Parts: sequence; structure tokens; C-alpha cells
Amino acid sequence: MMRAMRTGVALGSNLGDRLAHLRAGRDLLRSLDEEPDLFGVSPVYETDPVDCAPGTAPFLNAVIEIGTRLEPAALLAELRALEHRLGREDAPGRNLPRPLDLDILYAGNLRSAGEHIVIPHPRAHERRFVLQPLADIRPTLALPGADASVAQLLARLPATPAVRLFARDW
Repeated sequence: MMRAMRTGVALGSNLGDRLAHLRAGRDLLRSLDEEPDLFGVSPVYETDPVDCAPGTAPFLNAVIEIGTRLEPAALLAELRALEHRLGREDAPGRNLPRPLDLDILYAGNLRSAGEHIVIPHPRAHERRFVLQPLADIRPTLALPGADASVAQLLARLPATPAVRLFARDW
């Protein structure tokens, strides 16, 4: 039997009850976690939108790590199903407002590039709103292909856009 793979998932929300949407994502991920001793949950941060249309509401962001035997494509299907249940629409374009956005950041040491999923996430290393919560739970992690740890990558980024602590326990 395949061993559970440490998998990091970024959560974001900027529509509706943002914290409730993150909690729904957290609960789904907890239900998929096959190694509870690996389960890690970052604090929630509020961040200004990045590469979004003017007037876009601020996001709440967090990162969760689970141990799962699901292949990344199967996990992604579970994540997309929850996004749709919470009201995310299939709309063309990137960085649109949404009740919940769930992105796989890494899956063990896997490196892959497919039509619908790239592992590790291709922009994780340049996003403070991803690296800050990830550094809270895995500061020494080196993402596959990265030349530095998560904490070191975070230290390289400019201080803006700001990432503000929103909730430690959620």
C-alpha cells in the first residue's frame, strides 16, 4: 500500500462569510487526512488582492498540510467539488473573486506539469500570502525544485502587499 504523502493546500476566500468558507475547506481536508499526526493548520491571514481587478475585496488565506494517499489529480477533483458546492463559478480568467479557492502547493517531492495541475504550485515561491502561512507550519520545508526553505523564500519577498494576522485559532 502506498504511504500517505505530505501535501500542502492553500485556502483563500474573498466573498461572503470568508472565515466560514475557510472552515469548510479545513473540514474537507481533515476528512481526507490519512495521517492525523501530520495534520497542520496555519493561522488565517488577511491580504490585499494580488493581480486582481480594482476594487476586489481582501482575501483571507491559510495553508493546511495533510497526509493523503490520493493522487494529486484525485485530490484536486475533491477540492474543486467543494469550491463549487460553496458557490464558485466556472468563469474564464484568473484571480477572480471567489467564496473559496483551494490550491495544491506540493505533494511530497513530486514534480509534475499537466494540463490541469502543476506540482509544486508554480507561483507559490513568489506569494507572501502563501509563504507566510506555510512558514508557520513548515518553515524548513524546501519545495521541490526550490533553492531555499519556505522561511528563506519568505524573507526574500518585499513587505508588500501586506499580510495581516486575522485569526490564530479558527
